[in-house]
Amino acid sequence: MLSNLSLANSKRSLSTTTTRGMTAPLGATVTRDGVNFSVFSRKATAVEILFFDREDDAKPTDVIRIDPVTNRTYHYWHVFVPGIRAGQIYGYRFHGPFDPAAGMRFDPEKVLLDPYGRGVVVPKGYNRDAARGHGDSAATAMKSVVVDPTAYDWEGDMPLRRPSTQTIVYEMHVKGFTRNPNSGVGDKTRGTYRGLTEKIPYLQELGITAVELLPVFQFDAQDCPPGVVNYWGYQPVSFFAPHQAYSSCQDPLGPVDEFRDMVKALHRAGIEVILDVVFNHTTEGDLNGPTLCLRGVDNSAYYILEEDRSHYADYTGCGNTLNSNHPIVRRMIVDSLRYWVEVMHVDGFRFDLASILTRDSSGNMMANPPVLWDIESDPHLAGTKIIAEAWDAAGLYQVGSFVGDSWREWNGRFRDDVRSFLRGDDGYVRCFADRLLGSIEIYGHKGREAEQSINFITCHDGFTLNDLVSYNQKHNEANDDSNRDGADDNRSGNCGIEGATDDPEIEKLRNRQVKNFLTVTLMSLGLPMITMGDEVRRTQHGNNNAYCHDDESTWLDWSLLNKHSDVHRFVQLIIRRRLMRDVGPEQRRMTLAQWLDAGIKGWHGVKLNQPDWNTSSHSIALSVQVPSENLLVYFIFNAYWEPLDFEIPPLDQGGSWRRWIDTYLDSPQDIVAWETAPAVPSHTYRTGPRSVVVLWANL
Repeated sequence: MLSNLSLANSKRSLSTTTTRGMTAPLGATVTRDGVNFSVFSRKATAVEILFFDREDDAKPTDVIRIDPVTNRTYHYWHVFVPGIRAGQIYGYRFHGPFDPAAGMRFDPEKVLLDPYGRGVVVPKGYNRDAARGHGDSAATAMKSVVVDPTAYDWEGDMPLRRPSTQTIVYEMHVKGFTRNPNSGVGDKTRGTYRGLTEKIPYLQELGITAVELLPVFQFDAQDCPPGVVNYWGYQPVSFFAPHQAYSSCQDPLGPVDEFRDMVKALHRAGIEVILDVVFNHTTEGDLNGPTLCLRGVDNSAYYILEEDRSHYADYTGCGNTLNSNHPIVRRMIVDSLRYWVEVMHVDGFRFDLASILTRDSSGNMMANPPVLWDIESDPHLAGTKIIAEAWDAAGLYQVGSFVGDSWREWNGRFRDDVRSFLRGDDGYVRCFADRLLGSIEIYGHKGREAEQSINFITCHDGFTLNDLVSYNQKHNEANDDSNRDGADDNRSGNCGIEGATDDPEIEKLRNRQVKNFLTVTLMSLGLPMITMGDEVRRTQHGNNNAYCHDDESTWLDWSLLNKHSDVHRFVQLIIRRRLMRDVGPEQRRMTLAQWLDAGIKGWHGVKLNQPDWNTSSHSIALSVQVPSENLLVYFIFNAYWEPLDFEIPPLDQGGSWRRWIDTYLDSPQDIVAWETAPAVPSHTYRTGPRSVVVLWANL
């Protein structure tokens, strides 16, 4: 293909004023006199930079053709353009062979994003389809924005580096958190970074210490079936730019500054910011997908291709797979992480389908994947929380075996085994007991701290906690895929009726089960994560794959705060007590095995020291000593459908046990303030059906 754009038909040319520029840093680097542009492409034959006054301009105001002789060093194309300032809108055209059989898909008719662009603007007429076929895409293409990272006053802010032992993660969607009209946020800021900032007092009151934001890298909301939108954001198009639509300030630099304002405000409130990052694929999809960035820059370098190089390897279920262990892609990933830590001050990352990062350019699993060790050993990332979703869509499952010493893992087995036990399934008492204690059978061999395990029951992907106890089956009909999408293995239970009900007994049981799940999550050894709205029983009406709904079915309904105030209070009090734990520097370094040796006093059944490990068992009790607090704690977990009387360990010197939690009791007796817990007068405790009890006593 030949470009139909050239210097001759641009409004004016800056080529006579440009200089050679530098290879590094990659991207657009602002200096006092102008901007240095540098981009990698191994097989391009010509590269042009296009400058625009507005994002929806059909033609550039200036075009600079980067000289392939004087302005190319190795595979880096670079030029310095004087007079350019932050806020300038730009894009690239790459010339080269269009030869899919050889893995090359250059298309100079397409205006491309800078792979290192720090900002993105989206024209009102953005059209994903226009980037698929023939024709000039300038008027409808996303475009990059020159950003000066130094032009911001952080007022002394830095990443918090909060100890993992003092961390409670709240997984949330930036837009969905405040988009509902009943959020109390102003019309202009609902669903934005600023809207989230306005709701920080709610997060503080709840007690969480870290927000884990669903993807905020610029993504393509049109990457979805017709009639719906991509709401979750797992279709990235830029790894450096915050998503423009989440900003209430739609000028080119607005999203960058508004994101930083949000981070700074969260830090002032003592709350860390963890980003859900997608380095496994992009929104460019399969061979029929659009050319927006990497496909047109250097297709065979950035993506894993099949033996038939016109096809993309798909280990993600999204049409393509990033070639993450290629040197240039490794560099881009690490540079992106550094940028978000050093420039945007985020505190950590959760890596979507992280097991893909262990695959080589042929898709085979590597024992020591270079990109993971690059992340692990990078001094700029030391102290940053890095969390792996340790599986992929093509069968890799590495929970308990993910590489590295600093990686934490979403513990999918915690989710599944706790769901099964509390539902009343046979054969899960041993697994449940292990999950309570940091999953030592999974992680004990690593000699790592308990917080390697991210303990969660729900996340964005799957049922909400309310729906987990309200539906036996998924109900994804609104996704227009005949209810075929989404997981079939949910391990859920509707408590007697499918869906919403006014039956008071069923509602009481559901409320109890919700509190059981929250107690187990927040009191187990490990790093707990809860999902936005679970503290007020948010529902998606049985949809366990609501990725394509940007409406009140997925937004947080703030009226639930009054309707389910007892659950909200329950979460508050558990978190408050968990964060009271006296965890000093030495204890933070204790391995999981050391924690267990120091604290576990014994397992019990209804009789002391007689745990029932049989397949038919649905209950277990555990006594724990906390020497640093001169404390004994007794946990009773009854997933049986009848009440059970549990013996309570005798105490020396006439002490008494106190009841902190009993989920069978109505609020406010289901949980009380720790220091006001009433005494238990008996040597046994009747534990209601499907309930959790927590007692404590001073040593």
